Amino acid sequence: MSEGKSILVVANETVGGTALIEAVRRHADEGVVAVRVICPQNQPKHGHVIYEDSVRSAAENRLAITIAQLREAGLEATGEIADPDPYSAIMDALGEQDFEEIIISTHPETRSGWLRQDLITRVAQATRRPVEHVVVDLDVDADEVTRTLVVANQTVGGGALIDKLEELAAEGPRRFIVICPQPEEEGDGAAAERLAHTLKVLQDEGIEAMGQVAHPDPFTAVQNALHFFGIDEVVISTFPAARSGWLRADLIERVQQSTNKPVHHVVAGDSEEATA
Repeated sequence: MSEGKSILVVANETVGGTALIEAVRRHADEGVVAVRVICPQNQPKHGHVIYEDSVRSAAENRLAITIAQLREAGLEATGEIADPDPYSAIMDALGEQDFEEIIISTHPETRSGWLRQDLITRVAQATRRPVEHVVVDLDVDADEVTRTLVVANQTVGGGALIDKLEELAAEGPRRFIVICPQPEEEGDGAAAERLAHTLKVLQDEGIEAMGQVAHPDPFTAVQNALHFFGIDEVVISTFPAARSGWLRADLIERVQQSTNKPVHHVVAGDSEEATA
């Protein structure tokens, strides 16, 4: 790969799309040296509850899973969140490093703001580099991989939850998005440590998973995730009713009423400590 080339990949919501990953992998066969992925950050949409940094965290998680997929394909892959304007983000990236080719990933034409801005043509004319346009239809991807939202706090590393996720993974291709609502009174890092442990366990089992610490209110955290990640089903892990603040707040019923997605409730064993 020493005589290959480097390419710049530009994508936002479509960054983890199957078509994009396959397009970059095809370049690997051509001797690509390295891939740089930039994600122009989403702007919050009106009508949705946005917690501090939740928009950026969602973009970072989409980026992280893409980097992992590219590295599995043997590519040197790095990435970063970029300027919200895709044209400016591309120009900034080219100012820092020279790339032989650019791949821009968008939604289909009827859904793509970037295409309405004529981004592909503008970038090709300004950079005088080959620009490949990849269309990612996330609805098609969703038919191939079930995206499962996992919601847990202290029970996130529990055996009952891990067993349930392994059971779901055995049913068919799944991508797990694990969120840990962190109570405001809890010290920084505790939820992140539990989450990291759970992701490591799942990865060791060959299960594709990503995660983030989320809004302290679990219902709000779920609503944000449903918006950002295109979720197909929800798994909520709690302690038994006598120990669970989430159940006392009717979390399961509220989530079921707010979405038409299947909601699975996992009850942790008594040996698993703390309250969730």
